[in-house]
Amino acid sequence: MTFDAADPRGPGGPRTRPSWRLRRLTPRGVRVFRLRALSVLAVSALAILAAGCGAKAVRRSPRVSVTVAKAERRSVPLELAASGTIEPIQSAAVGSQVGGVIMRIRIHEGDFVRAGQVLVELDPRPFRAELDQARGVLARDRAQAQTARLDAERARKMVDQGMISQAEWEQKRAAADATAGSVTADSAAVANARLNLDYASIRALISGRTGRLNVHVGDLVKSGTSEPLVTINQINPIRVRFTVAQSELSSIQKYRGHDPRVIVRPVSEDSTQIEGRLVFVDNSVDLDTGTLLLKGELKNADGRLWPGEFVEVRLVLTTQKDALVVPSTAVTRGQQGTYVYVMNADSTAASRPVTVLRSDDLITVLSSGLEAGETVVTDGQFRLSPGSKMLVREPGQGSTGGTGGAPGGGDAGGGHGAADAKAAASGQGGQGAQGSKGAKGGAR
Repeated sequence: MTFDAADPRGPGGPRTRPSWRLRRLTPRGVRVFRLRALSVLAVSALAILAAGCGAKAVRRSPRVSVTVAKAERRSVPLELAASGTIEPIQSAAVGSQVGGVIMRIRIHEGDFVRAGQVLVELDPRPFRAELDQARGVLARDRAQAQTARLDAERARKMVDQGMISQAEWEQKRAAADATAGSVTADSAAVANARLNLDYASIRALISGRTGRLNVHVGDLVKSGTSEPLVTINQINPIRVRFTVAQSELSSIQKYRGHDPRVIVRPVSEDSTQIEGRLVFVDNSVDLDTGTLLLKGELKNADGRLWPGEFVEVRLVLTTQKDALVVPSTAVTRGQQGTYVYVMNADSTAASRPVTVLRSDDLITVLSSGLEAGETVVTDGQFRLSPGSKMLVREPGQGSTGGTGGAPGGGDAGGGHGAADAKAAASGQGGQGAQGSKGAKGGAR
């Protein structure tokens, strides 16, 4: 670019309004100009294309990715779930009924023992001596009683003959009765001494498994102490105790005669289930907790259940046949009540109110609102509205949530298109900048 002679910035030119005049561009300037024009056209074309795609995507109807399941009729157990604690059917705290020194312990901690088995032996010598002494006293009193009885018989004959007075005869008869009473007392003392000797061998009263031993050989035990020598728990069969809300009392009373089943699953074992029967319903509701105590009895020959263990309990009251069942995840609760989304034949969603009879974590039993065989939405229903288009995906696949074109891919495609347009614009802009920089270099 040059200035004419009237240019005020030219040498000696008058200060009038300037006029501009372009001179012929060099070949390098022509190339720069063309690059600038091409970059502007490319950016404009990409912008128009992106705007057109966006408008087209908006016009397409959205397709929501969902998972579905079929409503079906089947037999469903009516059950109550609770947490319970295992307890022995019998428990015996073994103590000593006599005092003495422990001479021998015949069991080990944790042994299985049977009723009548000797567990601990005390020193029997003092009890044997007491028994011998009681037997000697009994023999002496028996002899005295025999003599007194014979004297009383002779006195009765003599009083009949008038040889002795009535008072003397009565004295003889009283002495005979007294010695007979002494014999009875001595017999009881012998029996007690024999019993104490038996108590010197401490035996198990029930069959079961022993716990921790609290005594050792040489210990002196006393009778009537509160701390047991050992505790025996009968664990086969075994019981589980659990509580249910008092609101379930009517159902328990209704189905009590149907022989309800108790199913126990240990917390540490997901696949193990042990089935038993309901054997106890408490006669009152706990006022503090508002719950009712129940107990079930189960076989435990293999010892899988242990006293004090926490378990999950299911009380199966009865089995409802031909019940209409849907997955619990399909049921939604709103301001208008419970409803499900049903998939129509054209893959559109329809809201359907339903009536729930009962439900748990897995299934829900409906009394009305659906027919067996209808398809309900189990995941993705919170993005639906009546009439929405749905795209069914397999359970476990991630939700894409796309719109238009390829199912679930509209948004992603649009994102990639915008990124490509932005990259193209940046690249063309960079070339334009380089061209401008080269033009300035040429002007210099």
